[in-house]
Amino acid sequence: MIRRQSNGWFFVAPALLHLIVFALIPVGYAFWISLHDWDILKGTIPFVGLGRYEALAGNAEFWNSLRQTGMFALMSVPLGMAVALAVAIAVAKPLKGMAIFRTIFYIPAVGSGVAISMLWITMYLPESGFFNVALAWLSGGRFQSIDWLNHPSWALAALAFMSIWVGLGPRMIIYVAGLLNLPTALYEAASLDGATPFRQFWRITMPLLAPTHLFVLVTASIGAFQTFTPVYMMTQGRPEGTTDLVGFHIFEEAWRKFNVSNAAAQSFVLLLVLALLSLAQFRLMKRQLEDYDAGH
Repeated sequence: MIRRQSNGWFFVAPALLHLIVFALIPVGYAFWISLHDWDILKGTIPFVGLGRYEALAGNAEFWNSLRQTGMFALMSVPLGMAVALAVAIAVAKPLKGMAIFRTIFYIPAVGSGVAISMLWITMYLPESGFFNVALAWLSGGRFQSIDWLNHPSWALAALAFMSIWVGLGPRMIIYVAGLLNLPTALYEAASLDGATPFRQFWRITMPLLAPTHLFVLVTASIGAFQTFTPVYMMTQGRPEGTTDLVGFHIFEEAWRKFNVSNAAAQSFVLLLVLALLSLAQFRLMKRQLEDYDAGH
């Protein structure tokens, strides 16, 4: 038994060492920085305790970035999950050539974030961009051109729409894996009982995919709160702070304002928000599963 345990530790040692060196130690060091007033230019690091966290309570810009990020997540995550599930149902069918379509849908996920952002900048151009040209054509020329990335009412939605397209591939693959593992006997029994395809989807597919829904929901929400590259490349937090997402805001605080301690404190507030959000999602999904089991 001791030999087996030692062999197990031997095999996990590289991954464990990587986790300690590149995750736990940096996180611990960042927390240490958040308890100090680190002035990079002067090189002084006086201890201030929880002063940085107390100061965040009155930091309107930081709370605005959290609020905008929450709105971004509400726009991109639910719709992104719905689109990914619809595409997964289409490409999960055992038809010839479906692997090619899965690959096509997955390509944006492995592309360069910078290159993708530049591509979407051209698509959002006010006059010659794809979306303005397409809407003008569909409306017979009556559509008024919109500067999507510089309009306070549309900039955040434009980023959310782009994130749905970029995140489609990974979510689709996860849903395909979940769909392929569903028991076919239940669908055969439901068909014999006269259940329509929609009823089979709503009463069989959706409940059985609950663990998949939860995984996609949690990972997509965390990803939405960590969005950085599109904001940095496309809007720089403009217009009027409507796209100042929290990941970009923390970057600005650390590397443009050189308030490293503030940025570290904001990072841990973000960590707390994500932990509470994930916990709430786990509990909500658990309650829904319990209600479903009680009804059956």
